[in-house]
This record gives sequence, C-alpha cells and structure tokens, in this order.
Amino acid sequence: MATADVVSAKKLVENLQTDLRALSNEAKKKYPPVKEAAEAGILRIRTVVAKNKDIIPALIACSGEIMQPFLLGCDTKNLRIVQICLASIQRLIAKQALSQEAGSNVVNMLWNLMDCGIEDLKVLQTTLVLVTTSTVVRGNALARAIVICFRLHFSKDNTVSNTASAIVQQVVCTVFERVLAEDAANAAGAEDHSFHQNSLKTNSRLPPKSLRPCATDAYLLFQDLCQLVNAEHPTWLLGLTEMSRTFGLELLESILNSFPQVFLRHKEFSFLLKERVCPLVIKLFSPSLKHKQNLMSTGPLVGDKPYFPLNMRLLRVVSVLINKYYSILVTESEIFLSLLVKFLEGDKPMWQRILALEVLHKLCVQLKLLRCFCLSYDMKTHSTKIFANIVNALGSFIQSLFVHPVVERQSALPGVNSGKDGLNSSPGVVGGMSLGGGVTPQPAFAYKGVWIPLINVAATGSARPVFLERLTEMKILVQVPGLSEALTTIYESINGKSFKGNFLEMLDKLEAPTVPDGYGLSIAFTCLLDVVRSVSTIVTSELEVEQRRKDQSGSKKMNGGTVLDRNDAVLEDVDPSLKSLWEELVNASWCGVLAALSLLLEACTDETGTESILKSLEVYASLCGKLGMTVARDAFITCLCKASLPPHYALTVLNIATPQNANILHKGHKRSISRDGLSNQQGQGSDGNANEPGDGRNQVVAVGTALPTVQGTQQGPVMLTAKNIQCMRAILSVAHCHGGILGTAWHMVLTTLQHLAWILGLKPSAGGSLKVSGAAETANSVITTAVMGELPILSAMLSRLFESSQYLDEVALHHLIDALCKLSTESMEIAYANKVTRGDKEPSLFAVAKLLETGLVNLSRVEVLWRPVTAHLLEVCQHNHGRTRDWGAEAITSLVKASLAYKFEPPLHENLKLQTMLLSPLQELSAIQHPDIRQRQLECVLQVLHNNGETLAHGWPLVLGVIGAVSDDQGDSLIRTAFKCFQLVTTDFLPIMPRYGLQICISVAAKFGLQKEELNISLTSVGLLWNISDYLYQNRVSISEGLVKEANLVEGTNDSSPNEAPVPPFDALWLTLYSKQADLCVDSRPAVRKSAGQTLFSTISAHGSLLQQTTWSTVLWHVLFPLLDKVKKLSGAAKQDKSDVSGGANILIHHSRDTAEKQWAETKVLTLAGVARVFNTWRQQLILLGDFPRAWALLLEHIESSALSTSNEVSLNALKSFQEILQLQASSPSPKVLEKAASLDTSMSAPKAEQIKRTTSGDNPKIMPQKQIESVMDDFTLWSTAWRVWHSIGINGTKPPTSKTAKTLPSQPFLTTLLQIFPTLFQHIKSKFVASDFQKLSRVLQCAVSVPIHADASPFLLPSSMQEAELTGLQEAALNAITCVSKAIGTSETMQSMHPAVFDQLLTFVTYACQAPSFGQIETRVMSKTASKQSAEYLHSWIQCKEKWESFRGSQQAEWVSMNYVPFAEKSLSMTTALYKKTATRQAVMEQQVLQNILRVLQMPLGLKYACPSATTWKLAVTSLLEILHIGLPVARNPTYNKHFKSMWLDLAAALECFLFSEHPAPLTLSVEEQQQDEAMDVKVVLLIQNEILPYSTALPPQFTAKIMGLLNRGSIHSANSSSFLDTNNSQLREEFAKTCFETLLRFSFITQSLVSEEGAITKMAMSALLQRCREVLSKYVEDERLSGKCPLPRSRMAEISFVLKALTTLMESLKKAHSGNVDVNTWEQVIDLYPTLVDCTTCTSTTVCSALRDVLSQYHDLLLPPSGAMQNGR
Repeated sequence: MATADVVSAKKLVENLQTDLRALSNEAKKKYPPVKEAAEAGILRIRTVVAKNKDIIPALIACSGEIMQPFLLGCDTKNLRIVQICLASIQRLIAKQALSQEAGSNVVNMLWNLMDCGIEDLKVLQTTLVLVTTSTVVRGNALARAIVICFRLHFSKDNTVSNTASAIVQQVVCTVFERVLAEDAANAAGAEDHSFHQNSLKTNSRLPPKSLRPCATDAYLLFQDLCQLVNAEHPTWLLGLTEMSRTFGLELLESILNSFPQVFLRHKEFSFLLKERVCPLVIKLFSPSLKHKQNLMSTGPLVGDKPYFPLNMRLLRVVSVLINKYYSILVTESEIFLSLLVKFLEGDKPMWQRILALEVLHKLCVQLKLLRCFCLSYDMKTHSTKIFANIVNALGSFIQSLFVHPVVERQSALPGVNSGKDGLNSSPGVVGGMSLGGGVTPQPAFAYKGVWIPLINVAATGSARPVFLERLTEMKILVQVPGLSEALTTIYESINGKSFKGNFLEMLDKLEAPTVPDGYGLSIAFTCLLDVVRSVSTIVTSELEVEQRRKDQSGSKKMNGGTVLDRNDAVLEDVDPSLKSLWEELVNASWCGVLAALSLLLEACTDETGTESILKSLEVYASLCGKLGMTVARDAFITCLCKASLPPHYALTVLNIATPQNANILHKGHKRSISRDGLSNQQGQGSDGNANEPGDGRNQVVAVGTALPTVQGTQQGPVMLTAKNIQCMRAILSVAHCHGGILGTAWHMVLTTLQHLAWILGLKPSAGGSLKVSGAAETANSVITTAVMGELPILSAMLSRLFESSQYLDEVALHHLIDALCKLSTESMEIAYANKVTRGDKEPSLFAVAKLLETGLVNLSRVEVLWRPVTAHLLEVCQHNHGRTRDWGAEAITSLVKASLAYKFEPPLHENLKLQTMLLSPLQELSAIQHPDIRQRQLECVLQVLHNNGETLAHGWPLVLGVIGAVSDDQGDSLIRTAFKCFQLVTTDFLPIMPRYGLQICISVAAKFGLQKEELNISLTSVGLLWNISDYLYQNRVSISEGLVKEANLVEGTNDSSPNEAPVPPFDALWLTLYSKQADLCVDSRPAVRKSAGQTLFSTISAHGSLLQQTTWSTVLWHVLFPLLDKVKKLSGAAKQDKSDVSGGANILIHHSRDTAEKQWAETKVLTLAGVARVFNTWRQQLILLGDFPRAWALLLEHIESSALSTSNEVSLNALKSFQEILQLQASSPSPKVLEKAASLDTSMSAPKAEQIKRTTSGDNPKIMPQKQIESVMDDFTLWSTAWRVWHSIGINGTKPPTSKTAKTLPSQPFLTTLLQIFPTLFQHIKSKFVASDFQKLSRVLQCAVSVPIHADASPFLLPSSMQEAELTGLQEAALNAITCVSKAIGTSETMQSMHPAVFDQLLTFVTYACQAPSFGQIETRVMSKTASKQSAEYLHSWIQCKEKWESFRGSQQAEWVSMNYVPFAEKSLSMTTALYKKTATRQAVMEQQVLQNILRVLQMPLGLKYACPSATTWKLAVTSLLEILHIGLPVARNPTYNKHFKSMWLDLAAALECFLFSEHPAPLTLSVEEQQQDEAMDVKVVLLIQNEILPYSTALPPQFTAKIMGLLNRGSIHSANSSSFLDTNNSQLREEFAKTCFETLLRFSFITQSLVSEEGAITKMAMSALLQRCREVLSKYVEDERLSGKCPLPRSRMAEISFVLKALTTLMESLKKAHSGNVDVNTWEQVIDLYPTLVDCTTCTSTTVCSALRDVLSQYHDLLLPPSGAMQNGR
C-alpha cells in the first residue's frame, strides 16, 4: 500500500473518530442510543486499525457497523446531529469506504431526510457524491437516489430546484459514464447479443438479461425518461410522479449527444432509440405538422399553436439523432429529414422555418452525412430524394421571401422605412433619394421591388454564432480557389445589426422571438453555400484520392492544374458505384442550386455577395464538367453568360429563355421562352433590376452598339452595368481556370465574350490581342471613366485566357479551336448577309484574331492545332468580304512566319515533315484566285526568302512548288514559260541547290511530262529525267554526302510508308525518279508511254546497283506494282476501234498496233517483262526483303491475270515471265552480274547510319551470305503462292467451253510452256505437296492434254502414221510433271499416301489409247490415216459411222482436230508398270487397291485386243499385266495384307478372261508367225496361273479359284472355236494354249499320300474339273468318230484323246495311292461313271489311242470286286 494511501487512511480514521466523539457529545443527553452507538463505533474503528494494515478494505468490510451511529443520528432529525452525520458519511463516500449494503442504507437515510425536508442541499450534495465517486449504489438503490434528485428538482425553493436540476443532469451522465467504464473493462469479453426484441416490447418492466449491471441501470433510466416525457409512469424510477417534457427532452438530448457509443454498441439501447425515442419525437411533432399559419389573423389559436420550447428541443434532438445515429436510424432519419423539409414550407410559422433552417445548416456542413443521404435515399429507386428535396426546399424558401414578403417579414428593424407597398425599402434611399457620400449601402438582395438585407447573424457573449460558426471550417475544407475567401469576406464587410443568439440555443425562452429582417435569407444563403462547399469537397477529395491511387499504380501523371482542371482519364478507372455517387450528388442538387443562385445573382446588390455566388456557380460548373455532365455544365455556363449580358440582349445572343414567373424556379428549374422579343430592350428596368433603388451594381457603366447576329441586330444602344462587368470577369475566370472541362461550352463562352468585347469597343490588333478602338470608331459608345480604366485589364485578361490555352490538354485545345472556328463561321455568315443587305459593314473579327493568338502561344505543339486552324483560315481567305479576307491572310502569313522563326526542338531545318506542314498553307493559297490573297502569298514568300537567304534551305521547295503549279487549264503559253524556267533550274542550279531539292525537281519534271498541251515538252521532260539520273550517278558521292547532312529533310519526303524501314536519302532520290517515270508510263499517249517505259527499266538496269537493300522494297511497292496495277486497269478499259490511236500526232502505225487495245497490250507486255526482269536480275537484293513474299504474291497475281488474257501475245509472254522469275535460286550471281557490279564501283551491302560507302574500282562487290539466301528461298509461302497461281492459270486457262464451237482455244505453245513450268516449281513445293495438290495438278494435266488443235496447225503437229507417232511437247511435259512428282514421293516418307493418286492419273492417261478424251462439247476430227494395219478395219467402220452421223446432223467439218494419244497412253502404261514394281508393298498402294484399279483399266485394251487402235497397245498391256502380277500376287497372298485385296480377285479373273477369250478374234490377215507369237503370250498367262495362283489356292477366295479352274477348263477344249468335226484349219485352235491349260488341270488333279486339309479343296475342284473335262472330250470323241465313219479325225483330236486317256491312267493310280481322307465318294463315282464311255472308245483304230485305252481300262481291275465284299478306296 502506497504511503499516500496510508496517510489518507489514517486521516480518515482520525476524522471518523472525531466525528463520533462529537456525535456522542451531542447525543449523550437526548439520544442515548446514538451516544452508545458512537462509542461502539470508536471501539470498532480502533480494533480494525489495530488488526489490519490495509485500513480501507477493513473499513469497507465493517462499514455497516461504522455507519450505524451516523444513520441513527440522521433519524433523530436534529439539525446539528444530521449535519455531523452527513459530513461523516460524505467522508466515507469520498474515500470509497462503503460497502454496497451500506450504500443502500445511506440512500434510504437520504430518502427519509428528503421526505422530511431537512437539509435539502446537503442531501443533494451527498447523493451526488454517493453516485459519482463509486459504483456501490446500483439497481433500485440507484433509482431511489436519482428519484431524490428529481423530486428535489420540483422543490419550490429556486435554489434547491436549480441545484437539483444541475445534479440530475450530472447524475444521469454518471450513470452512462459507468456503462462506458464497464464496457472498457470488458472490452476483451464477448458481448451477449442474444436478446429478443419481442420480450422487450411485451415486458418492458424487466431489463434485458444480456446487459451488465451498469448497462442495466442506464437502460432502465433511459426507458423511464422516455416514458416520463411521453406522460407515462416510470417502471424503475419509482416515486417519481411528474417531470416536464422540456426538461426530459433536454436530458434525452444530453444523453444522446454525449454517449453515442453506448447506443451504437448495445442493441438494447438501439432498440430504445427506434421503439421509444423516434416514435416519441414524431408524436410530439404532430401539432406542428397540423398547424398552418393564418394569413388573415394575427396568429393561430392558442390551443393549436406550436409550442416554441418544445419544438425547439425536439429539433435539437432530431439534429442529434441524425448527426450521431444516422447509421442505425436510416429509415427514421428519412422521416425526420422529410419533417425538416416540411417545416420550410410557407404555411409554417417563421420561427419554425428558421429552426428547421438552423438544423439543416448543421447537416449541410457534414460531408459524411450528405454522402450517406445521397447513397441511402437519392440513389434508391423507390426512396424519397432527400438530398434533392433539401436543396429544392432551400431554393423554395429563398424564393418565397421575395414572393410573399408581407407574411415572411413579420417586423422591421428600427430605422427602416416602409415603402408604399408596405415593403421595406433600401436604407440607402431616403424619400427616393440616395444617401450622401461616405455612406456605404448595406449588403442586400433586391428583386422586383423587394429589398432584403444580408445581415451578420453572429452572436454576442458566450453563444456561438449561427451564420459564421462554420466559416472557419469552410475556409479550411474548401479547396476551390476563391470560394472560402469569398464566403468569409461576405460578412466581414457587413455593417448591419447583429442578432444575439440563435433560435436553437434559446432554451430559456418560453415564447418564439421575433425573426429579424433578413435573418432567414442569410441562413438559407449560407446553407446553399454550404451545400456547394460540401458537394465540391466530397467529389474533389475522393477524386484526388483516386488520382493518387492511379498515380501510385504507375499511370501517367497529367501536367498542371488541380483535379477539377485536369481533363485526364481518372474517371475511366474509378469504381462505377463511386462515380454514380458523385453524379447523383450533383444531379440531385444542381437544379436547385442553379435556380436559387441565379435568382440571388440577379437580386444581389453587393459586390462581395455577387462574387461568392459567381464562385459557387464556377465550382458547380467545373464539377459538372469534370464528371462529364454536359447538360448541367452548360446550364451553369449559360447562367454566367446570361448574367454578363443585358437581359433581352442575352435572349438574342445566347438563344436562351428567361423565367416568366418566379414560381417555376423550384419545380424542375425549367425556363420558358420569353415572348417579349426586342420590344423592351430599351427599358431594362421594366422587369429587371436595373432600376432597383439603391442597387449600385446595376448602374450603367458602358453603352455600346449591338453586334449583328443570325437572329437579327438590336436597334439602339446596348447598356452594360457593373454587375455585367463583374460577371464578365467571372466568365474569364471560369475559362481560364477550368478550360479543360468546358468542352462544347466554349462556344457559348466565346460568343458572350465576343459580344462584350464588341459592346466595349475592343477591336483586334496585331498579334490577335484586343485594343480600345479610336474615338472615331466609338461615336455611338459611352464608356464611363471607371470602366475605361478597366478596359486594358479586361483586354489583358482576354489575352491571358487564350495564352493559358498552352496549358490545356490536346482534347480541350481542340474544343477551344473548334469553338473559335464555329464562331468565326457564324461571323462569316453574318458578313455574307451584311454584304447583301447592309453593304460593306464591318464584321466581328474576334474569332479570327483569337485563332491567331491561340496559334501563336501554342507553337510548341503546333502539330495538334496547325491543320484545323489553317484549314479554317484558308476558308476565311476565300470570303467575299475584303476585311475578313484580309485578316484571314494576315493570320495565315503571321502564323507561317512566326512558326518558321520559332525555335523548335529539334530545329526546324532537321524536321522536314514539320516544315512541310508549316509551309503547306502558304502553298495552298495558290488555289485561291483572289488577287490580294496571291499578293499576300508572294509577299510572304519574298519575305521568307529575303530574311533567310541561302541558309533557309526550305525556300527551294516553295519556289519549285510555285513553278510546278501548272495545269492544262492555264494555257500552253504559261506552260511553256514555266518549262523554260524549269529548264534553267535544271541546267544552272542543280549543283548549288540543296540536295533534297532534287526530289522536287524530279516531281516538277514529271508534272511537265504529264501535261497534255505540248507533246514535245512531255517527251523533253522524259529526257530531262534521264539527264537527272545521269547527274545523280555522276555526282553520287557529293550528293550522298549532302543528303547525309540533310537526312531528316529527305526522310520526310521519301516514298516509304510508315510501316517500312526508312529509305536512305540518296535512295529516296532514285525512288522519286522511278515513281515519276512510272507515272509517265501510263500516259494516254503511246509515244510518251513507250519512251517512259524504256527509260524507267533502263534506268533501273543501269543504276539499280546504287540502291540499298531496304530501298528495293519501296521500289516494288511504290513504283513497280502500282505501275502494273495502272497498266492493267487502263489496258482493260482500252478501246478496240481504230479511232485516233496516234495520240493526236500525225504518225503512221503498223496494223499490229492500230487500236488502243493493241497499243496497251504492247505496254502491258513491256511492263510485265520489265518487272519480271527486275525480279530476276536483282534477285539477290529482293529475296532478303522482309516483304518479299508479299511482293512475290502480287507479281504472281499480275502474271496470272495476264496469262488468262484473251490476247495470245499477252498470255504467252506472261508465262514466259512466270518461267523467268521461277529461276530464282539460292546461288551466287552470274559472272555477268558480278562484272556489272564491279564496273559500277559500288558495294551491294546495306548502308549504315544512312551513309553510302563506295568501293574502289579494284574491289569486288559483297554478296549476301549463302545461308541467309537459302533460308529465304526455303520459305514455303513463296512457292505455295506460285503453285496457287500456276494452278489457277491451268484451271482457268484450260477450262472447256460450254458451247460446241469455239473461236479460240489455248494454243499448244501456251499449254506446253505452262506444263514446263511445273517441274521447276515442284522442286520448291514438294516438301509440302499433299494429295489435294496432286488432284489439282491432275485436273490441269487432263484438261491441258485434252485441248485439240486447230485444223490449220494439225499438219505441223500430228504425225503421218501411227508408227511415226511420237510424244508431242505438251504430252512429254505432262508426263515429265508426273515423273517429278513420282520421284519425290519415292524419296519422302510423308508423301507415300499420294502413290494411289499418281496411279489414278497414269491410268487415266492409259485409257486415252482406246478412248480419246473430249474437251467440253467441242466437236473434233480424228485423222484416220494414223491407223495401223491391225486396226484399220475397225477404225474405217467407226469413221464411216461418224461421218454418216455428222452428215445426218448437217454439220460441217470440225475446225479442231484431236491429238494422237496412243504413244502418250502407252508411255503412261509403261510408267505405271515401272512405278508399281517399286511401290507394290507400300501401305497406301495396298490400302487404296491400286492393283485392282490397274486390272480394271487394263480390261479395256485386253478385251479389245485386236480391236485396239494400235496393236502395240494390247501387247504392252498384257506384258505389263504379267510384270505387275509377278510383283503384286505375292503381296496379295500375304496374310498380313490380304484384307486389302479381297475384292481384287474377281477383277483379276475378269481381266484374264477378257484377254484369254477376247470377243475380238484375230484378223484373217494375221500370219502364222504372228499367231504363234500371240499364242505364246496366251501361254504365258496360263503359266502365270499355273505358277502364281493355283499353288496358293488355299489362300485365295473359292469363287476366284472356281473361275480360274473354269477358264482352264474352257481353254483346254480345242474344238471350242469350231462347230465342225471335219474342220481342218488348225490355225485358230491355239493347240499349245489348250495343252498348257490341260496340263495345268492335270497337274493339280494329283493327290499326295499325306492328309493335308489345305490341299483338299483345290484337289477336289481340280479333280472334278479334270474328270468333267475328260468326260466331255471322250463323249465328243465317240460321237465324232461315229459320225466320221472311215474318215479319220484331225491329228489334234487324236492327240487330245490320247492325252486324256494317259491322264486318266495317271489319275487313277494317284487316287489309289492317296490317303482315304483326301478322296471322297463323289470322286470315285465320277471315275466309275467314265467306264462306259471308255468302253465306247474301243472302236478306235489308232495304235496310240488303243495303247492308252488299254492302260486306263486295266486300272479298273481293282474296282471290279464282288458286291458282298466291303470296299475302301476302291479296294
């Protein structure tokens, strides 16, 4: 225990003992029990002190015993004893030495004293100490203590009552302070929020169980206070029967204002707010809401009259509720705010409206509250627009003061006179006369006869001011320049009367005080300014936060100005909800603010007040502009502009409306259009404020003439007041400070300033500034001395306004320039009208002058404004008014001279592009025909050249531009004169001219070449271009060095596009030369065209080596390809008649060039050949270009277009060009190129740093790296494009005609050249050549070889006979193309899938041997003399049939003859055979059934056989078949691949049958040797069956095997071809063939001894076929022998029967030896069935036959057994 505490405790003990002794002495006579208790207390204290070191805790433990003597003493009611006891009790309470029980006893004792009326002040003092020093008094004891204070408050003794009132407030605060302490002590603990509102509503007598003790006491106390105010009985403060509502409301306000933490933290207290306080406040407001001011009587009835003290306190409570508890009372606050707005209505008493105003004033300065109002109400769909209603209510209140002044202004201040209408008049006017000098008029508002002063509402004494209490805050918070200062100085300069105190602080008033005149307007005015300040602060501060966030995130910072002045992209990154809030804040308030401030601005008579209004309007205009609210921004700007002009003049100028009735200001704030017109402009005081008494601001200070407008010109003078001048300053301030957000409003601002400057007599002077005009010009103007002194200031402000445009961003600057141009256009229109109606009246030159001034101050960013400004000034220069035109020329020339003199960075001579832009307006003046403009132009040119001399290198382009400004309409004389000047320049001045001027010389030469007046001048100009090229070549070193120094100048004029690499300066000259020569190549005159074309390509060939690598791209894209496009277009449009093709010259023309079409065809051929030659000659440079693929593709497109031309000359030469450019190879240049490059003494390497380094004559040129060239050449895109073009030419060029006749078809040279191109092309595309590409190739090949030839050319192309026939060049090219593809497929794994397609194409060609292809529906003839001997008969009959058919149709002999396709088809078949041998085992070949396709195609020549047009065809077919089958059958039999050949076997059988048994027999003229040779081929086929098919029959389909056996069976019959057994002609029997067939059958009828199931099927089939064949032969022999009688049968028949008998003998021996499982019963049955037939043959006389017959019959011995014995296998 601390020493101080010990000392304090000892002192307490001593004092207690002293008090007990004194009490004992006082009570020893009359109150013995008290004396005894006191003595006992002394002993008890001594005992406690003796036994305990900690005295205080010990005293607390026995505080009941210690307190007993004092309590008994108070019960005696003895005054002296009571005083001693209360003093001792206070000591114990002060030292916190009481227990809770003792505390309750003390409260009971105090209650008794209060009832007895003893020591009321001591009782209050003790109660205060007891409650405030400790928390021992809780619950009911605390309630009794509070009730004691309340009851004493109602004492009749004023001292006791007042003391009790103060103590009650302190005790109530102490109760809630205990809650704060309790919450702080339990901050870490969790709150118990598990309470039920329903329980609180139903059982309000019991406190919530969730509250802690102190909070419970506070809850019950606050609840009882609400009940007492509501005239209900308390539930906790028992014993308290009455309390005034005013006092209760004060207590509630004090609690709510001091302890918001309690109500916000505890939901139980929040419940009381919503369920007790808010309904109570609304209930108590009811009389005020129902009351309406009686306008006819002196006041309302007493019973209905709102009670001022009650209403004032209720509004104080409402103010606290909204300020402190808005977050939990959103809905209730909406009601309260609506009540406040309701109180501002005109039917309420003035003091009530003032109270509401003061509450709103407190709310308007709360930024967070206003923000919440907007979020919670105005931004909700179905909620009341609270914020908007507040602003509109303020505007309505201000308006009502002017509309109903009698009612609103209840009394006048002393010394203020009343006017004739009962209204107050200005104190500055007495009897209609103004006060004398030295008297400053009081600030006020005067409107339509109503004068209301603007007073200082500052309070005196301790009361805080109402009107000025927020000025300090406003000055700190408002960051808008000038606004806070204006708000402060408004009232510092006011000399009116002060009002003591404000209405909300009048707690001691029982009646409403009188409202001072002007007090309500002053507060409303302040509220409006607060709203402006709050809204601007909210938006500005949050926008600054967003700006800082954006800057910190790395965004680009904007330059200069505050946030409101910076027209950047901050809003684009702002959260949409935040942006919506800002917009809603402005949207909800701008209409009301604008309506009220515009009225106040019109009525204000004070300069300071006017300034504050203007600043507010400026702030809102800037806010609206920053948020993109153009309508609102324009409305505020319009208000400012309207105020700066006289009323009716503003109507005409701005085309706006003025209010017809003041009542509409607060209802949507719309203005109706005035119908007064211009009738009342002279008397401005009729409905304005110009004649208001005492209004010094409306005194006329300037009189001038009206500026003519589109609507008309005002008649008479125009008067300006001091307020107009002040508003003009405000407009200048807005435009100067917030120009970045004005946007389209610039036009209105500038229009207003133009009219004000005109009225004030400010005229443009040199440089665009405005000066005061002379006296002669202002004869109709009257300017006061004060304004005359301000005119230079206003002029300077105008100049500074446009000088400040240099700080605007580019978008804002464009808005300013656009507005000036629009204003100038309007002035020009007015000047046009005045020229017609009023003569040569001077127009306004304000806009042109300010355009000049704006341009002069923004030269640092001249690229932004130059084009729009100069474009408009050029229009001004074309005006018919001399003064306007003169100023336009003055502006352009001044800008040009100033810009040329301006020090740009980099310097102007290094920026040719910028200088060109600056000088272009001067050159464009040449298009204007007015002499004065041309004079101005020449003077400017002369001045520029004179001032700069030769140092100004940019003078030459201007001079040459003027010289080159020639046209055909200027006449030949002017052209000849100009050309002489140009010849002089090229002859004498080329060496001394700046090197970049050479380009202009070339352009001018081309202009003279293009003119149509003089052909000789054009041809001479072409020669000059050649001379210039020689000059460039001969002086290349000096020119290149000069161009290096002037590189930037040339860079701006070269012909390269922005996406291309910059062209070196020296190359730019060549590009210009090539470009101009190309322009001449498409001249309408053939002579010029041909001369220019030869010159162009000769120049490129001779001097192309001087070009750098990067320059070739420009040559392609800006010279050659545009030339090709133009030639293509013009040649397509050329006429085909022979009218005037000499170009007007008397020249003889060859018949091949006698039409424009033929002449353009020549041009087209020369141009395309020249471009192709450039590609081939300079391929080393072109290949390495980045856009070479694009150039390649474009050139190929031109070649394609030309190749498809109807002109044979153009198409064939196009293919030759195609063939030439395909020779591009990644190889070194030819020796010829190397020799030429060396002779030119130049290197081929690209220049570095735009410097051209030349080698010596002994150096060799540098060649591009081989690897680099190869990488470019390997680019598949190049060759895929070429392939696409080749295919397109092939398809479209060989497209068959739809009719049966055709005038022209593709020529054989064209087709041959086309197909010869493919092998070269294929070498580059084979890596990506796919099946679809081959299909395209196949289509082209088929169409090409199918094209017939003209009958006139057939003798030169077709052979005389079939034996002499050879492949034509076209056919050879077609097969060569397929060979190339086939070789590539063989060497590439990825292309293996194309083998089937190659086979299909070759097989298609094979079919041409028997069936020639047709070309569409073209009728062709076939030359019959080409037939061979074998096919002569068939062809002769076929031709006869065709000729008969043609004669039947009446057709003439066809003009077209078909080609000879036999050698072509046979060559294709040979290629097919060779290819199949190599690819038979390829997967794709097997899968796509290539072998089957071959068999199907060969069926035609094999089946025709002797009917084929050429005998070599079927022989080659069978030979190829044997070769193919030798390779293909093993593959087909392979079990792995046999699934791909399932359908092939039947086609094979059909092919064999077609050949072996053809329907077309051999001709009779066939020799024996030829028959034997043909039969040998048949035997080869049978041997193939014997060796390659039947041995593997187990792996073959049974159906196929059966067909093969049937073929062998059929072939083994000799007599099949003859029906007569006596036929002795054996030439057709094919004996060797039959023998081979029979041997084959016999061979496969033998049966081995082993049991092999795989051989069973073929063996059984062979045996069955063999036995059947033997039966047929034997039967036929028996029959023939019987019929022949004694005549012997032919030798062949006898040999056949002998062979059959021997075969049967061998067969039966084999059957007996075979395993029993290999021979079935049917076989034995067939053998036995032969026996009778064999017996019939015994009549034969031939020894050979008889011997064979005996052998076979002997084999039946084993079969002749008795029937009873079992037989097995014939035994």
